[in-house]
Amino acid sequence: MSRIEEELESELALAEPTKYKVLLHNDDYSTMDFVVDILMSVFHKNINQAEEIMINIHKSGKAVCGIYTFEIAETKVYQVKELARSNGFPLLATMEEV
Repeated sequence: MSRIEEELESELALAEPTKYKVLLHNDDYSTMDFVVDILMSVFHKNINQAEEIMINIHKSGKAVCGIYTFEIAETKVYQVKELARSNGFPLLATMEEV
């Protein structure tokens, strides 16, 4: 193995995985209680954190709920979509690269 290949391999091995922030978006139909429940069950926030994020979503239109690797962020977005749909709410979760 050449020196360049070794350096390249070392750099690749040390690279951090790309992170994604998961956001919840405000709407006129999802209840504040439901959003708090989602934040606690899907994002593992305590009641105080969940209420603070819910207020930020309400005031700002959206808020970050957590930062994860791609697969975990994608799973969280899917979980929110399924829980919202099964409870009759249009709550939207999206993910954006950090």
